[in-house]
Amino acid sequence: MNSVKLTLMSFVAATTLQAVVSSASAADMNAMVYKAPPAAAVDPWSPWQLRLRALAVLPDAGGSTINVVGAPALSSPNSGIKIDNSVVPELDISYFLNPNWSVEVVLGVTPHKITGTGTLANLNIGKTWLLPPTATLQYHFTNFGAFQPYVGAGVNYTVFFDQKAGNTALGALPAVTGLSVHNAFGAAFQAGFDYMIDRHWGLNFDAKWLYLQPNFTATDTAGLPINGNAHINPWLIGGGITYRL
Repeated sequence: MNSVKLTLMSFVAATTLQAVVSSASAADMNAMVYKAPPAAAVDPWSPWQLRLRALAVLPDAGGSTINVVGAPALSSPNSGIKIDNSVVPELDISYFLNPNWSVEVVLGVTPHKITGTGTLANLNIGKTWLLPPTATLQYHFTNFGAFQPYVGAGVNYTVFFDQKAGNTALGALPAVTGLSVHNAFGAAFQAGFDYMIDRHWGLNFDAKWLYLQPNFTATDTAGLPINGNAHINPWLIGGGITYRL
């Protein structure tokens, strides 16, 4: 009887030891299995992009006409107008329809002084501020890596505000009073590039040309009406930073 009991106890002890060893071996095997780290989160593609630029506005008033009623010697083709350059900050907002196509809206205001040329040389005609919101449809080339050139075309509507006539006579020339430059639509053409430093930040260069030829009216201190057409047609040359949301 004692031998049977001893044999049974030995069998139980051996079975328990085997179970413990098997469990430990399984734990060791699980510890040796390679577990890959969790994948890094990928930034979602954003359709929004902002640019902040320093913008040089370079009007080309060649071909402008001016008519001083009753004074043909002071009118075109004997005289014309000149519009000075301006440098201002500019913000644009772009929305990408897909990686290649986007719509850009440009926001900014620029001040300009208008003077006479020819028989009206150096006459202070006046000054005005321009608000030229411009929307363009752009195509972006995406096969050059960080260098991302684009071209675009669109429409511009320029609002002229805070207009002030020169009110200053020059020798025998009477002073100009009551200056009014009329708001006008124009076409816009564009080319530029972004150079992306990383996913969000980049550098930008941009050049636009606007077909902009508003009419204007004024009077002078002699009571003569003045009217004409200003061929502003400015180049807008800008450089700055790009931020992709």
